[in-house]
Amino acid sequence: MRITLSKDQIIDRMKFENPWWRHHNIDEHYYVMKRREYFELFYPLVIESKIKRAVVLMGPRRVGKTVLLFHTIQKLIDHQVPPKCICYLSIETPIYNGIGLEQLIGYFMEATNNDSNKPLYIFFDEIQYLKNWEIHLKSLVDSYHNIKFVVSGSAAAALKLKSIESGAGRFTDFALPPLTFHEYLSLKKLEDLVISTVGPRDPDKNIPFQRNFLQHKVNDLQLLNKHFIDYMNFGGYPEVSLSAEVQSNPGRYIRNDIIDKVLMRDLPLLYGIDDIQELNSLFTYIAFNTGAEMSLDSISQSSGVSKNTIKKYITYLEAAFLIKVIQRVDNSGKKFKRANFFKIYLTNPSLRCALFSPVTANDIAIGNMVETAIYSQWQHTEVSLYYARWDKGEVDIVHLGPLQKPDWAVEIKWSNKYTEPKHFSELKNVKSFSTTHNISKPIVTTIDVHGVKEVDGIEVEFIPSSLYCYMIGRNAVYNKINRIYREQEYTDSKLSEP
Repeated sequence: MRITLSKDQIIDRMKFENPWWRHHNIDEHYYVMKRREYFELFYPLVIESKIKRAVVLMGPRRVGKTVLLFHTIQKLIDHQVPPKCICYLSIETPIYNGIGLEQLIGYFMEATNNDSNKPLYIFFDEIQYLKNWEIHLKSLVDSYHNIKFVVSGSAAAALKLKSIESGAGRFTDFALPPLTFHEYLSLKKLEDLVISTVGPRDPDKNIPFQRNFLQHKVNDLQLLNKHFIDYMNFGGYPEVSLSAEVQSNPGRYIRNDIIDKVLMRDLPLLYGIDDIQELNSLFTYIAFNTGAEMSLDSISQSSGVSKNTIKKYITYLEAAFLIKVIQRVDNSGKKFKRANFFKIYLTNPSLRCALFSPVTANDIAIGNMVETAIYSQWQHTEVSLYYARWDKGEVDIVHLGPLQKPDWAVEIKWSNKYTEPKHFSELKNVKSFSTTHNISKPIVTTIDVHGVKEVDGIEVEFIPSSLYCYMIGRNAVYNKINRIYREQEYTDSKLSEP
């Protein structure tokens, strides 16, 4: 049974969703929230006017996409864009059901006395609730040359696949991952725990990922480690990070509002999955074993699900930003022609906490959780990583250089014992791998020991896992921001040339 609403009722709803038409500011609830660092990467795409493309904001549920949109709207207003030239619509609002995007644009223009000849900004939130959204959006981009369209959605798999299929040349995809450890500390106003000498406004400086530890001074390593464990348990989502009430029952919030909606609604609707329990069981198995080496055979034997089905489910879960598959190389650094073995990491360690229980510093699962947290920082980069595994050895993180040869390696440990000479023999894998490939100063993470030591003839850099995690996440975002500044400086210099 369909309810017919009048045009006036729909316009009244629009006015409610766009309070800046009256007050020139976004709602106070969003106004006081701290911006994510990704804002500086997202905003330039929104104001780009030379290339006619819609911006498609993708990411898992509850990472702050809607807040990012509202912060963008506020900055547009602060930079003298007339408030009534900006429209925000949440497509999941029931009142908009059955109304096409073009008709909604017409209502917006009528409500604000605008026309399509002036520059306008239109934000469609939760766009996945509109069937065939990508076809409609492409048509709008082609038809309305003075309107900048920005859309977002939580069904990340649907957005990613459909934007690739139908939006070639019309869409610019922007992925918003879960919080980095650095962002987590920033949101909690704990920036002073680590003091860094290189910031996001140093466009002349390239920040190397692997060799800038001296640029970070930790004021209280014990406190940093405490918050690192809190981050692994609760830190991927802004709302969870800032709410003690939510942290008291993370399973209820994260599992019900994030995991279940993806596994039981988004993915089944998108891919026509009939056995939702099968998908849920597979994800639970992966979450419990995050960071462990797996194979399709081993998963199939443990779950009773066919290998072909598992392969499809893994693809779906990765497209939905819930997991990341890391491929294996051998001790010579060569990739395998058939990827029989691989590791799967949760994109956010707090997903495991929600399904099972929070970990402590001495928990049996702490090693894999630390590894998962560190790998989750790397998803904020364009760097492709591998792990090395051979008959009697393994190295946790390996990077292949331009010639597809290993050029740096990291062994992740949540222990200080490997810094002691009597335990150097237990680092034989990373030593052997580094010697073979002439890798200078491989990294081994610790609990709280930091320094360079000679281990059986090679120098090894020991660094606390929490600091390493912080550094990778911070540098990942700041390098992107610096790149934008450098590109802008280059453009400005060209424009100023006679």
